[in-house]
Amino acid sequence: MFKSLIKAVIFIFFTTGLFAQGGMWLPNTLKGSIENDMKNLGMKLNADDIYSTAKSSIKDAVVHFGGGCTAEIISSKGLLLTNHHCGYGSIQRLSTVENNLLKNGFWAKSFEEELPAKGMTVTFVDRIEDISDKILAGVKEQMDNKAVQSIIDKNIDALKKSTDIKDYQVIEIKPFYYGNKYYMFIKTIYKDIRLVGVSPESIGKFGADTDNWMWPRHNGDFSLFRIYANKDNLPADYSKDNIPFTPKHFLPISLDGVDENDFTLVFGFPGRTQEYLPAIAVDQIANKVDPVRIKIRKVALDVMGKHMRKDAATRLKYASKFAGIANYWKKWIGESQGINKVKAVEKKKKTEAEFTEIINNKIELRSKYSDILPEFDSLYNEYEKYNIASNSIYETFARSNDFMRIMTYLNRLKKYYINSGAEGYNKFKARLLPYLKGMYKGFNVEVDREVFEALVKNYSGSMDSQFVPVSLKKLKTEEDFTEFSKKIYNSKFIDFNQLSSIVDTSDINWAIAEMGKDAAFRFAGEVSQINDEIIASKTNELEPKINSLQKKYMKAQMEVFPKRSFFPDANSTLRVTYGQVKGYHPRDAVYYEPVSHIGGVIEKYVPGDYEFDLPQKYLDIYNKRDFGDYTDKTGEVPVCFIATNHTTGGNSGSPALDAYGNLVGLNFDRVWEGTMSDLYYDPSICRNIMVDARYILFIIEKYGEAQRLIDEMQLVHPKR
Repeated sequence: MFKSLIKAVIFIFFTTGLFAQGGMWLPNTLKGSIENDMKNLGMKLNADDIYSTAKSSIKDAVVHFGGGCTAEIISSKGLLLTNHHCGYGSIQRLSTVENNLLKNGFWAKSFEEELPAKGMTVTFVDRIEDISDKILAGVKEQMDNKAVQSIIDKNIDALKKSTDIKDYQVIEIKPFYYGNKYYMFIKTIYKDIRLVGVSPESIGKFGADTDNWMWPRHNGDFSLFRIYANKDNLPADYSKDNIPFTPKHFLPISLDGVDENDFTLVFGFPGRTQEYLPAIAVDQIANKVDPVRIKIRKVALDVMGKHMRKDAATRLKYASKFAGIANYWKKWIGESQGINKVKAVEKKKKTEAEFTEIINNKIELRSKYSDILPEFDSLYNEYEKYNIASNSIYETFARSNDFMRIMTYLNRLKKYYINSGAEGYNKFKARLLPYLKGMYKGFNVEVDREVFEALVKNYSGSMDSQFVPVSLKKLKTEEDFTEFSKKIYNSKFIDFNQLSSIVDTSDINWAIAEMGKDAAFRFAGEVSQINDEIIASKTNELEPKINSLQKKYMKAQMEVFPKRSFFPDANSTLRVTYGQVKGYHPRDAVYYEPVSHIGGVIEKYVPGDYEFDLPQKYLDIYNKRDFGDYTDKTGEVPVCFIATNHTTGGNSGSPALDAYGNLVGLNFDRVWEGTMSDLYYDPSICRNIMVDARYILFIIEKYGEAQRLIDEMQLVHPKR
């Protein structure tokens, strides 16, 4: 009886507990064990409610927004909800000095006032098909990579030509499971997208860089757009005659919100994960590569931060640049710490030991797969120093220092001339000059020179001699590095007009000669030579071998562990992830509740601070306690909440749905301690962060005074 009880407890844990969470599943593959897991966690939907080609389903309300984010339809008139940061570029382009929509916000009072977001597109996935047999037809195990790819390319081309689609549809074919499977996506792209509403940055980006990747969060990271179509409801270029799009499905919005342990489902287009790497690869990323990248960015951030604190103009000029560098600096810290906190490498080694034991006990598996893990060890050990060097050279000379990035581009321009003559030079020049002109606008010579000096000092002192340019090997003292940096920045290319006058000429030979006279150009050439001839030549040799072995390892895992479910790594295709609303323990004696509230916004408020200031109108609404129907049991408006859904970049703007398919939140971030979920998902600390739907409605109605938008939506009370 005791043994039976233990078995029952184990069964319950593995079917309803933490194990049954995570993953980024193709929506057409949910039927069966995944659907059962979701229902065990509390889902009331069926798989066909989520994805169907025979009837309208939730997938018909979820779109790829601009190619990099997700959005969802929340009304019968094509109203789109996405993140503030996803709409940021379009909102910025629609802003003027006289009418800064980012600063002031915007709420269209009618359809006629909605603003065309030029260049923005949204993409629907009409259907998904497993086409592995067709694409891999003719591929044999003994073939080399080049022969395999040639067959696959021919099969893809043939399938695209033979597939019947509408004039307005497009075909996308992508590999999954490292090329062991292929899926086809039939998609429809709408091009007439218009801005409908957005709160000011002080609400949409409240907390900015300080709160990035952190919990608790208190920002209203949302914006509203609308899809327009022609009279037949089909895609069309912008026209004043277009009408609001009528969707097959739109998402009702729950006014009941979430409680701890509630089921949640996130639907979107996650960008990239690497969940099936061997232990040695994860260890190399978390404990060798990440620390190097973190250190380099910290060196740059320290110099920038020093100048930004001293001068308001520098702070304004460098705010976006600083945030961009700090974003992944912070992410990598959390990733490295998270991998070690949950002992991900040790757990992967345990799985690999189990894998080895199984194949050693089966002759047919041993003959095919016994070499995989030893070969990984050999390849990654050889790859390590080149991997570190590649990241170091990129972070030092391309990512964190503007002038060296400019000089790198000029060296690339020279290579275009060498390889492709005047035609190659002029084509690249036509793209390069407008881009560089924009770079120079945010360029402070003295700050950039100090960043350069600090970075090359760090690079010279930490890298193997073979990766250090001869120019740097001569430098020994602080004074040496200072003098060297001054020499580099005493360049005619410091000024964009001088650069343009040399580059934009019909006498290309003269331009190349002038570049060669410049110390900064020559130094960037030294760096490029090391990168191309020493680092890239080796990584280009090793990476195809690693990728080929990873494909074999993926196939082996699925064969060796047939009872396990394997979701494909993210690759910007439509996915479903599910979990539960849960708090977590970030460190000893600390527990984070899963929901934040508007009172926390007021607690963080700092008048005049660019990250934590608030509009007076917002403060007035709060002081009047004018919360409408958008409070929870605390009597306050919930702002954000966290759950165990497995998300990554690209899931920004994804809808968070309740057990019935109603919108309860809008995904926008992950917690710092769980950013390692791109490499290893662990539900004990991996949390995605969502804006609560009630806070969105509160801002729209009370702050934006856009009742017309509220009236469009279907508001429901599923818990009543």
